[in-house]
Amino acid sequence: MKLIKGQATTTQLQWLIWIAVFLIIFFSILPEDGFYHALDFTIISVAFYTLVIYGNIKFLYPRYYEKGHKVQYVIYVIIMLVAGGLARGYLIITIYNKFFGKAMEEFTLGTMLNFIFAGFLTYMLSFIFRIAIAYFALKQQSEKILVQKSQAELNLLKSQVQPHFLFNTLNNIYYEAYREAPRTAKLIERLSDIMRYFVDESPKDEVSLATEILFLENYIALEKIRIRHEIELDFIKECNADLRIPPMLLMTFVENIFKHGIDKSSSENKIEISLVQQDGNLLFQTKNRIYEKAGTIESTGFGIKNLKKRLAFLYGTRFELNIDTTGNYFTAFLKVPLT
Repeated sequence: MKLIKGQATTTQLQWLIWIAVFLIIFFSILPEDGFYHALDFTIISVAFYTLVIYGNIKFLYPRYYEKGHKVQYVIYVIIMLVAGGLARGYLIITIYNKFFGKAMEEFTLGTMLNFIFAGFLTYMLSFIFRIAIAYFALKQQSEKILVQKSQAELNLLKSQVQPHFLFNTLNNIYYEAYREAPRTAKLIERLSDIMRYFVDESPKDEVSLATEILFLENYIALEKIRIRHEIELDFIKECNADLRIPPMLLMTFVENIFKHGIDKSSSENKIEISLVQQDGNLLFQTKNRIYEKAGTIESTGFGIKNLKKRLAFLYGTRFELNIDTTGNYFTAFLKVPLT
């Protein structure tokens, strides 16, 4: 059980409180009134306390007071306390007179007021009870978050073992390949850099422009392996490499170029990419021929749609994104503010 493990729920805690209240009342009057009278008095009293406390914090307070119906709330509280107090007093005195009393006890005005006043005190305690439950629930939630955080950190440490093992292996392969095939070794190095970017940089909120540019260049170099003819690439970089932007922000356009803007059988593939810093903004633009096959435009649009959602999350309305497909050319333009 959770209770045994020290992780009691709020429901279990409330049961413990009510059991304690029941036992305290029962054993406090047991020596004087006997077992059956003590049991009868305790059951009726605890039921009354439960009605007042939960009737207030679970029903009346959230349904009327928190919604602004304060006059109705006060009226219903008074009705609950008066009716509940009178019912409690009537039951206790009636059962006492019928089964336990040697002399008849009258249900006087003073007796009624005592029971109603006891209900009022219980009503005041209901707010303390409500605060205690909220505090316990909040504390339990905080402990759960801490456990989840610790587990996430442990999982992160575990997940880093395999990538770093792979990085070390790629480095060893790189040094072996460098002797016989320097070009292949260079591609292995680029692949290692890309993977390191995904593991070490992409989880960050921001990365340097230099890091992002290197990632794009490595990606382009690896994509060019799959293409038979040389690609004419014009990559303009007129920006401060130390500036920082969210990671993977520019990748969608470059990825779309190699998905839909390259003809593998053609020797006239040309790509234009520009990254320019201007008036506190970063301007990123790509241009390529359109070699779309039927049904591929939807997949391109899906990537742009996801990018728009991310940009809106990051910058609100402080960005500009334009797509132009006129003249058999696909031109993408992105403008974001720099921090």
